[in-house]
Amino acid sequence: MNTATKRSALAVAVAGICLGASLSQASSHREAPFITEVPKVDGTDFYMFRSYETGREGFVTLIANYLPLQDAYGGPNYFDLDEDAIYEIHVDNDGDAVEDVTFRFDFETVNQDFTLNIDGTDVAIPLKTAAALGPDATADANNPALQSRQTYSIDVIRGDRRTGTVQAVTDMSGGTDFSKPADNIGSKTISKYTDYAKSHVNDINIPGCGMGRVFVGQRQEAFAVNLGEIFDLVNLPLEDVAGFNGRGTDPNSNLDILNDKNVTSLAIEVPIECLTAGGEPVIGGWTTASLRQARFSIPNQPNSPILIWAKVRLSRAELTLRSPAWVHLWSMK
Repeated sequence: MNTATKRSALAVAVAGICLGASLSQASSHREAPFITEVPKVDGTDFYMFRSYETGREGFVTLIANYLPLQDAYGGPNYFDLDEDAIYEIHVDNDGDAVEDVTFRFDFETVNQDFTLNIDGTDVAIPLKTAAALGPDATADANNPALQSRQTYSIDVIRGDRRTGTVQAVTDMSGGTDFSKPADNIGSKTISKYTDYAKSHVNDINIPGCGMGRVFVGQRQEAFAVNLGEIFDLVNLPLEDVAGFNGRGTDPNSNLDILNDKNVTSLAIEVPIECLTAGGEPVIGGWTTASLRQARFSIPNQPNSPILIWAKVRLSRAELTLRSPAWVHLWSMK
């Protein structure tokens, strides 16, 4: 079964763009040896561009992709993000390569112990859900058969990402919890995944900025690359390397082996004036993921960990694109 998730407008390359011009991109897929040990905080791509939908010309879309090379058949646990990590999108609007505005995403896993009574014994089932999901985001919170789901909160931080002014981003009712859709398990579990995922696009109120939109969830990998052939001693003819054979246009060409893979996208659409400083139209952006330095458990209480600050950055995606095809292996740790 191939249930690669469809791409979407608010979930489609990155640092340093002029808001009236083009976009740039950064990319990394399991390439630094250390990050392979913590794939949930592996940032693959960062996209930043002026929104192109009709009526959204006054907005900038920022998309950070994490957890690369997700297979459509990656059950039963699928691909939750790390609730002990923080994921951030940073914007520099004065050219000093230091963040001026940061959007911080913090995830929480909500578990429900759904069991079946078998010969008088309640037995847990090894599935994300014991029944069909959907049709929309509201149904998830009220579905007793959904054993595990994730919610997230968003803060906007002005100034230093750790010591700056922090304000909570809210939905239209003032709430601060947003729902991440379940991954695309299959058509029996979620009959219309496109509609189901779209229902998780939220209108938001960003303090000091106005209205925006946000979506976090599984999307089809948008980056095209011949990972297997490149690392197989560059096992490609020149025509394929140069793209003369129409890279990615023929689904049977095998030139884009990521075509049936998914990633988890953190996408936020923000008013331009929220990101720029004065009349300066040029901004830079990047994404980072950070984990706490240490984790301790209380003796004889292994399920009660004590999480110790400070958080240490483990992943960063920005300009310029550095590929391990030409960078020494040990320099990428």
